[in-house]
Amino acid sequence: MTTDRTDNDHTGLALITGASSGIGLALAREFATQGFDLIITAEDDRLEPAAHSLHETGRAVTAVRVDLTDPKAVESLWFQATALHQPIDVAVLNAGVGVGGAFAETSLERHLALVDLNVRSTVHLAKLLSRDMVATGAGRMLFTASIAASAPGPYHATYAASKAFVHSFAEAIRIELADHGVTVTSLMPGPTDTDFFERAEMEDTAVATGAKDDPDTVARQGFEALMAGKADVVAGAFSNRIQSDLATHLPDRVAGRMQARKTAPGSGE
Repeated sequence: MTTDRTDNDHTGLALITGASSGIGLALAREFATQGFDLIITAEDDRLEPAAHSLHETGRAVTAVRVDLTDPKAVESLWFQATALHQPIDVAVLNAGVGVGGAFAETSLERHLALVDLNVRSTVHLAKLLSRDMVATGAGRMLFTASIAASAPGPYHATYAASKAFVHSFAEAIRIELADHGVTVTSLMPGPTDTDFFERAEMEDTAVATGAKDDPDTVARQGFEALMAGKADVVAGAFSNRIQSDLATHLPDRVAGRMQARKTAPGSGE
């Protein structure tokens, strides 16, 4: 754990997972700009440069490098975060990965690691956070889902299913926590200009080669929705909202076939 601190007044403390790049780093920057001190975490070597860049905002930044696919790492993150002896006012559960390609042909280990990160670690950390937030009677949680949650996702099946879980989970505990002073918001981005498609090995798909949103725009809309206490926000281009709404009203077999045209290997050629 590395920490840089300032003596400036702050709005509160925000914990953000998956914050070394992409939407997570953009969210961290948005919260810091808005006056929040930060605890950021990721498993890769880009975390320290990210922390250094965020410290330039004048906020206190604590970087904790852990691999959240391991339950012990979730506990370690929680131990280090609570060791700061500051209540966590906001938690952004953003860490996630994708696995592209036909399910029968891709590595089982990659799919199980995806479930461990996108689903299990989200539930584990949310449990720890909600317990403390309920005890203090205040708090906000932002879950990064996806418009992929709106329909079956051929050729990224476990990713789409994991984001459907995250969205449903966030909507459910939002109701449970409403009377305890805790708000929950589901952030649903569309295709965004990050390294997601490269890491998921989906670079040759139509969704990867098409238009993408700016992660800073997604982060700003997520922040605004969270602070307004909204249940969810479909971020980015207006077409994302159309796609999400359409997918929820179509039969799954139809919506799934439509998604396959965008996510099948080679569809971007």
